[in-house]
Amino acid sequence: MILRVSSSAERGAIAVLAAASFAFLAFFSVRDALAVYFAGEETLAGFSRATRLEPGNPENWFGLGRYWQYNLENSDLEAATAAYRKALSLNPQAADVWLDLAASYEALGKVREAADAFANAQNVYPLSAQVAWSYGNFLLRQGDLGGAFTEMHRAVAADPRRGGEAFSRCIRVEPDIDKILDRVIPPSRDIYLEIIATLADGNQVTDALRVWDRLVLLRPQLQLRSASQLVEALRRSQSPQEASRIWSQAAALSGYANLADPAGSVLWDGGFESGETGLTYTWNFSPNAHGVQIGLQSQEKHSGSRALRVTFDGRSNLSFHDVCHLVPVDPATSYRFSAWVRTRDLSTDQGVHFILGAVAGGAPLITKDALGSEDWNQFIADWTSPAGAREAMVCLARLQSDQPDNKIRGTLWVDDVALVPVASESAIP
Repeated sequence: MILRVSSSAERGAIAVLAAASFAFLAFFSVRDALAVYFAGEETLAGFSRATRLEPGNPENWFGLGRYWQYNLENSDLEAATAAYRKALSLNPQAADVWLDLAASYEALGKVREAADAFANAQNVYPLSAQVAWSYGNFLLRQGDLGGAFTEMHRAVAADPRRGGEAFSRCIRVEPDIDKILDRVIPPSRDIYLEIIATLADGNQVTDALRVWDRLVLLRPQLQLRSASQLVEALRRSQSPQEASRIWSQAAALSGYANLADPAGSVLWDGGFESGETGLTYTWNFSPNAHGVQIGLQSQEKHSGSRALRVTFDGRSNLSFHDVCHLVPVDPATSYRFSAWVRTRDLSTDQGVHFILGAVAGGAPLITKDALGSEDWNQFIADWTSPAGAREAMVCLARLQSDQPDNKIRGTLWVDDVALVPVASESAIP
């Protein structure tokens, strides 16, 4: 639409109206910009000027309240609550303002007013994890465990990352772990694992085991390393039998329940089928220890899908002790050790053999040497664990030759290693 004016007076009136509108808009724009600028200073003077410039903006009053509440050198909780109430009079739907008002009331000892403020925050934002978390902690401080547990459960259900901290806070006032798991912690694999890791890191193994047993009931899918912290904590607390139990359960939940190990073998995955290495009860080796190539492969194996291959490059006369497996054992118990070995062009006067001995000490078992080129050949030997032994170590080893120029060269494969308890009467005298 085109506005047509016929006189200079009309044109002048329009110009004045336009100038006035521009001045009006410019004034409010500058005022708003100044208010934002002063609030951005995050000082008392800045927030105060912002509220004077824009008294109808609840954010300015909220900022002023937070200054009075959280400035350690110049705090004033009464002034903070007044600013928060002003902000809420302008926007009663601001859950974060209700939370800070509740915190101010609690700090002033006004418990009833604090509870009302928390309730208002929850009415405004009933799905907020932060609101439920803050309210739950308030109730916990007031000794209302039932209400606190309900709110914390709501918070953790909305934000599972709070699970570990919720457990830590609740266990301080309620020693019954099952009650906390029932009422506060949702049955979640990831939350349980976080709690277990925290407890294990603090050597609280009894509590960690309780949570682990609840986790197992969920039948979750795990990664084997998820249990590593708990297994190591149990070993540190001299509980290798429990460590072995947890390991077996974790292995089953990780999909390794059927690795075709001989029945009763206490050496886990002797056939190298899982591909897992570097954990407590797995094979441990470095792929290029001392220039020796060590790795799992599928081209040559005695059974299953893979075996271990060790290749010496013929450049050194080395002492080799770099493929090992930690094994939980019972004290004063007879075991039969067995392993299948294949060699190709293994040239040295000191061959490769297995050493089996208790971690706590005692005379080790040393098998015969593997040398030359032989097809798959089973090594068998009996060993009795010393009294008091709880763990043993099985290692593939080679002693350094007395002749410096006798460097080891060639390849061997290892598969189907086992350590099985035997009846005492069948053990070798």
